[in-house]
Amino acid sequence: MYTFKNRSQVWDTVGMWAWLFHRITGLALVFYIILHIVLMGTSLLRGPETFNSVLGFLMGSTLFLILDLLLAAAVLYHGLNGIRILLFDIGIGFNRQKEIFWVLMAAGLVIYLFLLWRVLPEIF
Repeated sequence: MYTFKNRSQVWDTVGMWAWLFHRITGLALVFYIILHIVLMGTSLLRGPETFNSVLGFLMGSTLFLILDLLLAAAVLYHGLNGIRILLFDIGIGFNRQKEIFWVLMAAGLVIYLFLLWRVLPEIF
């Protein structure tokens, strides 16, 4: 087992950065869900015309598509890192955490590049 000589060495490990980004993406996803519920709920309460106009504005916005790409990146990272954490919780691959992390991130990158290939023509 590796022991750290000082606290700054902890930040040099992949696991610490994975933990930090997992927390950040989790908070971002919670914020998104709350914003989504409030926006869609208030527009629905104001009637179908308001809902359709809000949805039409959002779906036609380049900024919205870019934010959707960021959302997809957060979901991919959070989900794949969550799978890694679940594997460790059930005792699989505990001694190969770094390798499992990079394999899952490579799979996420492939999925994200496919998503970019599909969505970028809509933006440009």
